[in-house]
Amino acid sequence: MIKSKYLLKQKKITHAFFNSSGGTSSGIYKSLNCGPGSNDKKELVKKNLEIVKKKLGKSIKKIFLVHQIHSNKFIFLDKNYQFSKKKFKVDAIITNQEKLPIAVLTADCAPILLYEKKKNIVAAIHAGWKGAFKGIVRRVINFMIKKGCKRENIAAAIGPCIGKDNYNIKEDFYKKFIKKDKKNKIFFKKRNNTIYFNLPYYVKHQLKLNKITNIDTINIDTFVKKNNFFSARRSLKLKHDDYGRNISIIMIN
Repeated sequence: MIKSKYLLKQKKITHAFFNSSGGTSSGIYKSLNCGPGSNDKKELVKKNLEIVKKKLGKSIKKIFLVHQIHSNKFIFLDKNYQFSKKKFKVDAIITNQEKLPIAVLTADCAPILLYEKKKNIVAAIHAGWKGAFKGIVRRVINFMIKKGCKRENIAAAIGPCIGKDNYNIKEDFYKKFIKKDKKNKIFFKKRNNTIYFNLPYYVKHQLKLNKITNIDTINIDTFVKKNNFFSARRSLKLKHDDYGRNISIIMIN
């Protein structure tokens, strides 16, 4: 369980970025797999989510998760929101409801947690390259601003994700970014005839473009096995047929 130094200063919220340790799953899902969408046993995933709730040390409701689709779509849960069985197809959650833990699942993509201290609003964003490229960060921040938030009051934490040394990509990926903006060259490096993409740097840049200055980047590469995070790319390399999901969570106390 990893915490952001910026968000820790905010006493009205609870948050954490969880790795793969401390759960009940086995095999390729060992051990804290929190992904209901994985092929892991459903009862084990439920137990893992209960473990996460206990580790947060709060009396909290069910963790709110969505069906992530690598989009720029988000959902706002107001103070009157009641849980339903409907799974929303979005990649970010925003709420001002207390004791409602919102979370995103990742396995190399970047989890971003946001908190605005004056309006007491939190957000959790799943930012893979597609969502980030489509502007999910901008859309979430703009919505928060519409709700009365101020950019200078927003603290952001970028959680563990795949690092720049392990995110090798193809030429068409690179061209897509350069076509959008030639300045995007700064997010790529070429090494041994292979192009690498710096996802955490790109995500941080998106936050900065939206005038967010209080940014904490947790520089832990999910691809590196010793860091104990699930990684879709590492699983693919090992020829596994699936992978576990890491959970990142934030809640207003």
